[in-house]
Amino acid sequence: MAAVFRPRGRHAFTAVALALAVTAGGCGGDDFSLPEWNAPGQNARVGDIMIRYAHVAEPRGEPWQPGDDVPAYVWLYNKGSEADRLVGASTPNAASVDIVDSEGKPLPGGVDLPPDQLVELEPSKSHLVLRDVREVIRGGDFMKFTMRFEKAGSITFNIHSQIPAYDESPSPTY
Repeated sequence: MAAVFRPRGRHAFTAVALALAVTAGGCGGDDFSLPEWNAPGQNARVGDIMIRYAHVAEPRGEPWQPGDDVPAYVWLYNKGSEADRLVGASTPNAASVDIVDSEGKPLPGGVDLPPDQLVELEPSKSHLVLRDVREVIRGGDFMKFTMRFEKAGSITFNIHSQIPAYDESPSPTY
């Protein structure tokens, strides 16, 4: 009876080993790893452009209100051998989405994405701004979001609003 179970054990071991090899190999050949970072956001890929940590900035104090201009952040990695460019973005939840510099001034030409480089669209750097949002956006809400690249094309995915990190100081004891 033990001989009947032995082949199954070998097959199970082989299946587990194969699954681990595929997982360790990256499951898609991205050959790109970011440092461990507990970051919010959506990940996607279009052509040679990897999109990481795409998210709307967390609301401060209360949800974003209709009419607000809301920052959005994303990391972009161009895996290609040629430069590309982020040329635009849009969402039905805002009148428009601007690409802006660190001072909030529009960058009508977009953002260059050199080959084999990470470009961080973050606070105090170039980033995106949802202009005149059309509805309340609470931390954790999702919305459709489209990014357009000069060579890689367009991609639409769900982007979310970062959940606020509230004051974690100890509460008073009575």
